[in-house]
Amino acid sequence: MNRPENILLKNTSQLKTSFIHVPGSKSESNRVLILMALSGKNTSITNLSTARDTRTLRSLLNNNDEVQNVHDAGTTMRFLTAYYAITRQQKVLTGTLRMQERPIRILIDALRQIGCEITYLNNTGFPPIRISGFKQQKSAFVSIPGNVSSQYISALIMVAPALPNGLSIELTGKTGSKPYIEMTLNIISQFGVTYDWKNQVITIPGQPIECKDITIEPDWSGASYWFAFVALANNAEIFLPGLKNQSLQGDKVICEIMAELGVKTIFDDAGIQLSKIKAKSEVSIDFTDCPDLAQTIAVVCAAKKIKAKFTGIRSLRIKETDRIAALQNELSKINCTFVQSGDDEYKLVPGGVLPRKTVLNTYDDHRMAMAFAPLCTVMDVEITEPTVVEKSYPSFWSDVANSGVELINI
Repeated sequence: MNRPENILLKNTSQLKTSFIHVPGSKSESNRVLILMALSGKNTSITNLSTARDTRTLRSLLNNNDEVQNVHDAGTTMRFLTAYYAITRQQKVLTGTLRMQERPIRILIDALRQIGCEITYLNNTGFPPIRISGFKQQKSAFVSIPGNVSSQYISALIMVAPALPNGLSIELTGKTGSKPYIEMTLNIISQFGVTYDWKNQVITIPGQPIECKDITIEPDWSGASYWFAFVALANNAEIFLPGLKNQSLQGDKVICEIMAELGVKTIFDDAGIQLSKIKAKSEVSIDFTDCPDLAQTIAVVCAAKKIKAKFTGIRSLRIKETDRIAALQNELSKINCTFVQSGDDEYKLVPGGVLPRKTVLNTYDDHRMAMAFAPLCTVMDVEITEPTVVEKSYPSFWSDVANSGVELINI
């Protein structure tokens, strides 16, 4: 497919019965790549993510340049900060202008406490940063807020076994995105690492990281957009191979959420079958453990005229864009309001008749493009900067075309 400025998705209410091969999980893939690098050996990775973020991480891990540009990959920035610091590498880590606005202070404070030498090159608390070394371990205990970013915690978990004295990580306050922390712990255990998690403290002794062959599950975040297509289309049956009922990924909760919004999920040994069922007229959803699903759910509720209360979405302010502001802007184009109604609580109120066509901005955010794409089942949708999907799901537009939607480059 060419790289258009915009792409038009023609209104298609009847989708073809389709088998959609969602790419491998970006979250699992990036963790496996870091652990493989820490083990010092190569392993066989089946179904590694094709996402640009994963390709960037893999490239930088094999790049000896002092200056490393992560572009817009937040996970890559945080994971590499910990990895380079603990492995005593001299590196400068930088990224896009938006990346330089995304905080990293909490992780760096923890790494400095352990004994790493890291300095800010521009603004305190934000990239770019210079990693200068790690002479000896000063502390085997750090305390870190549990409600800011699970990526900080996951970064520390993965490097902990490579520390001479291991590491105990105390999570203070409420822990957000807990499934991502559990995913990291599960994956390190697949590499032979033992750990203990009691109350709010994760303890990981210093120990070898074994090299294991790994198979990556398809990405549940990527799968969520197909739930949205089924929810909004008049007729749709979609099969997603490879997704498992016993998954490491917290975004599997999309099955339970979408059961309220009109999608039935049936598991078998080969994957999941999605089909339409009756939706509720009003829902209340806590996204504390699954913030990446919020945009998708917002669009479905708006288009299906379902009143909704969203909580646990504070972290959306510091993602690829301010996703709360972006949702407010774009939902207004389809006569829907999304307003704050309390501390970390928002109400989504659908409006009148949906327009026949809308032009949607993506804010350089892959999830904005993919979350709003299913609106093509009820109207013509023009998406700006459609290539942003390459960050996590490069084959997305091809898969949309294969489901029966007409796409026009404009």
